Amino acid sequence: MAASALTSPPTGGAGRTRLLSRGTDGGVIRRTVLPGGLRVITESMPGVHSATFGIWVGVGSRDETPQLAGASHFLEHLLFKGTKRRSALEIASVMDAVGGEMNAFTAKESTCFYAQVLDSDLHLAVDVVCDVVTNAVITGPDVENERGVILEEIAMRDDDPSDAVHDLFAETLYGSHPLGRPVIGSVDTIESLQRTQIAGYYRRRYKPSSMVVAAAGNVDHTTVVRLVRAAFAPVLAGGTPVPPREGSPARPVRPARQVGLIDRGTEQAHVTLGGFGLDRCDERRYALGVLNNALGGGMSSRLFQEVRERRGLAYSVYSYATQYAGAGTFGVYAGCQPKRVREVLAILGEELAKVAGHGLTDEEVARGKGQLRGGLVLGLEDTGSRMSRIGKSELTYGDHITVTDLLGRIDAVTPEQVRELARDLLTQPMCLAVVGPFQDADFEGVL
Repeated sequence: MAASALTSPPTGGAGRTRLLSRGTDGGVIRRTVLPGGLRVITESMPGVHSATFGIWVGVGSRDETPQLAGASHFLEHLLFKGTKRRSALEIASVMDAVGGEMNAFTAKESTCFYAQVLDSDLHLAVDVVCDVVTNAVITGPDVENERGVILEEIAMRDDDPSDAVHDLFAETLYGSHPLGRPVIGSVDTIESLQRTQIAGYYRRRYKPSSMVVAAAGNVDHTTVVRLVRAAFAPVLAGGTPVPPREGSPARPVRPARQVGLIDRGTEQAHVTLGGFGLDRCDERRYALGVLNNALGGGMSSRLFQEVRERRGLAYSVYSYATQYAGAGTFGVYAGCQPKRVREVLAILGEELAKVAGHGLTDEEVARGKGQLRGGLVLGLEDTGSRMSRIGKSELTYGDHITVTDLLGRIDAVTPEQVRELARDLLTQPMCLAVVGPFQDADFEGVL
């Protein structure tokens, strides 16, 4: 499948509104496509007195060339530093004055800007967030100030080995592929990025056709569309498509190298073992969610029980899965005393081999499904999580799957499907990332 994180806007004339779903709680999800391909999706939540408004941009670190590594995250910082209408202080003050929260985050394939406010202040949230995303000025002094902030952020990441090991694992698995680079960039690239490069990246990538506007809470769809149309008016007319990704080859077929090591005098060894997972459109992703939960997703999971409860070898041990366009990752993390790292790695390998060879029990699959169902429903109790779900789903898939449908797909997962997936994923070539007081020779022959 194509590597782009963007989906084409739904077919239909600009301005056409479509009812996507109507919930049993009275909530309604609607979508309107505005000129230029800008999509507006809302979910009404009767009974709440707040609203979360967000803009999802289909731009992330995967879109960057090596010379632009870290530009997406750098740009996220800079958009809050001032617009043609507001200074950085005014952006912060106007939200504080109504008790609102405004923030943003950057990922491998997307960037999101959002504000959570009382429902009566929705118009303000729309105005400020749209202003930040569409009218940033990106001055030279602001670039220099934020350069220092981001370098401090990199230093903070480096001071947290449980965080650094995951960036190291991505690099070990993907190598020079854009998915192997940290979202935050590196010291070298952040120090070398110039204002003209970042401003050019902003102009090329932040197009209405690459954006999804999402709002959830006590919101009226027609009102949100009217406010967004007015806020985006200068950039909607004559909108041009976002260009292709600037550097995103197909993922490697094998890990770039077997072992990645950062030699650091930490009190704990931090290890991540794993390989490639499923891409985001693979229908087996529901079975993967069940497998992940049963293997290392909770206190009853195999890895937690074997490594922590039975042997007391680690405080934290878990598995995780991430999906991208045309690629994915599956990994297992553990933190332990350096002298026990080989023992822990041996147990992790043994447990993965057992699941690959014999699968999970029916009881483990049932627990994994229950955990997945509960996590899905309980994670949608506030307006922020609802906004994130509909916005990311629209950006990623160009479609909306109801919670009822999702629960049905989880319920339909069979033990045999989980066993087949485990055989495929857990028998592939794997790699290892380690942060701790070690040398390369310490891990020869581990894999």
